[in-house]
Amino acid sequence: MKRDKNLPLTETTYYILLALLKPAHGYIIMQKVEELSEGNVRLAAGTLYGAIDNLLKLKFIMPVPSEDKRRKVYLITDKGREILKLDLERIKYMARITEEALN
Repeated sequence: MKRDKNLPLTETTYYILLALLKPAHGYIIMQKVEELSEGNVRLAAGTLYGAIDNLLKLKFIMPVPSEDKRRKVYLITDKGREILKLDLERIKYMARITEEALN
């Protein structure tokens, strides 16, 4: 099976996509990423918005309507979900063969 050219995802991108399984704006995304990573990944605003721009271009996320016009809210797309699933499978495979090799 040919690997998608967008894989592997960076750790930051992976967590952002995971955070956007529910609609969120920038500050919420930053909090969710920190929570999901148990504090191991902390995003600066510049890093986050650079990643958001890239994910929008790749069509992995999309803007969604929000009642708060001051904040842009984003949500993962079907394409984004698919790439997240593919990377999860890649990670599972790597973990499995590593466990087998170490035992």
